[in-house]
Amino acid sequence: MGRGDLSDEEWARLEPHLPANRGRGGRWQCHRRVINGILFRQRTGLPRRDLPPRFGRWKTVHDRHRRWLVGGRHAGENPAAVQADADAEVRIDWSVVSVDSTTCRAHQYAAGASTRAPKIPGRRRRPARHRFDEALGRSRGGLTCKIHLAGESGRRPLGFVITPGQWGDAPQMIPVPEEIRVPRQAGGRPHNRPDHVGGDKAYSSRRNRRHLRRRQIKHTIPEPRGQRANRRRRGSQGGRPTGFDKTIYRRRNEVERTINRLKNFRAVATRYDKRAYVFHGTVTVAAVRLWLSPE
Repeated sequence: MGRGDLSDEEWARLEPHLPANRGRGGRWQCHRRVINGILFRQRTGLPRRDLPPRFGRWKTVHDRHRRWLVGGRHAGENPAAVQADADAEVRIDWSVVSVDSTTCRAHQYAAGASTRAPKIPGRRRRPARHRFDEALGRSRGGLTCKIHLAGESGRRPLGFVITPGQWGDAPQMIPVPEEIRVPRQAGGRPHNRPDHVGGDKAYSSRRNRRHLRRRQIKHTIPEPRGQRANRRRRGSQGGRPTGFDKTIYRRRNEVERTINRLKNFRAVATRYDKRAYVFHGTVTVAAVRLWLSPE
């Protein structure tokens, strides 16, 4: 086992959720070796063609990654299975879930994606379904994209959304919690509603607070000075002051530490993928690795 590869304990958690080791023309290459190759590329950010020989053919690693991206049914590209195991073991803290975002610089090779639909190995090319901007935005620093995520106290992401770098945080306060869908092993509806949601003042808006109240989710979001002045100026029509719990707000650092753990993967800290759905899969693989970690 090389540095950064899956340990025996982590592999025991992941293996039951992977497809049977049988391909169309025979047996697939060892899942563990291929997944270690995917993780090596995630950790180092090197081109897939430069993978060390111990992971097998680079194209095998590339094709397996793409096939699972399109399917999204296995734990290799879908964290729901390993999240369900963690929930069954009571390793998920639903008391407070914080939301935050981070900007990722995009490499120059990540630009210029074709508007045609990507060619998936073993499948016919379909009409273009992905956004033309591919979740890339321009700023003074160049091309950027943004990851909006919800994290729990164990420094692991429960759900995330990829947007262009210039998009604001407040409009993503509703889509990000909707990405939280942890299946229950005993059956029934998935667990998708935390007890409390925290965020910084960038997420403060009437629309967001109304949505959280409708879902019966308590929230701790500070009100910016301008919104407070506007509410007071309107008098009784401005509504009641928003509640604020300093103790819960201090826990917002948990999602910031979750972002730091995700950005330990160089392929996440710097976007090298042209397609938005490929970069989404890159972040998903990093999230799965964090859920497999015993920490």
